[in-house]
Amino acid sequence: MNLTGRSALVTGGAGHIGMAAAEALLEAGARVALLDLDAAAAARCAEGFNARWPGMAHAIPCNLADETATRTAARQAIAALGGLDILVHSAAFVGTTKTPGWSAPFAEQTVAAWDAGMRVNLTSAFVLTQEARQALAASGHGSVIFVSSIYGVVGSDAAVYEGTGMNADRVLAYSASKGGLLQLMRHLSTLLAPAIRVNTISPGGIERGQPEAFRKNYAARTPLKRMGTEEDMKGAVAYLASDLSAYVTGQNLMVDGGWTAW
Repeated sequence: MNLTGRSALVTGGAGHIGMAAAEALLEAGARVALLDLDAAAAARCAEGFNARWPGMAHAIPCNLADETATRTAARQAIAALGGLDILVHSAAFVGTTKTPGWSAPFAEQTVAAWDAGMRVNLTSAFVLTQEARQALAASGHGSVIFVSSIYGVVGSDAAVYEGTGMNADRVLAYSASKGGLLQLMRHLSTLLAPAIRVNTISPGGIERGQPEAFRKNYAARTPLKRMGTEEDMKGAVAYLASDLSAYVTGQNLMVDGGWTAW
């Protein structure tokens, strides 16, 4: 699992799962470029990481909705790191994203919000992999990890939202984009083999201060009887990034406490 001498690009690097992924990679010895829309947050994260692992983290601001900016950021990351071994795509429009027409009842969800979410959640994964493919192939250890979701695999369980005050309709574009990532992963895993492995992590619900009723409903619905944490994602990232998974490609690793096992 030793990633000493290897380099990684993590999108959404200042976000919850992205930051956990970056920390896992740094703990294993990799250097990391943090791509994030929030330049100040990315800089703070890199500063915090560099206090623990001096010179190992770089912050690169990037709007993943912009193709040119995304390609430029990927090239900047590869140049800063001197190559690329690992690409983790974690950035996404999520349930709490404030874009109008996104997290709303189904009848009020808009095409504009759908398109915006797809650009960040799915299209940018295609763009980044395409831009980074030569560096990843040259590394000899190329690994791409997309972050999908249980809602890219199964439908929403409305019962979990009963009595919570939360939107039980969920965001259809989120589910569609996360399902799209899974098929993009499968196709890329065959297209880019044998030089680059491509896999996906699908987290279950992550506890982030949701209403108590929701957390109780979710835990009751989950075999391991709790929601996930960002810390729960780190082992999966380290596994798929490292040589522990050298013969694993085209796979979706469910990190969901057994949610999808029912």
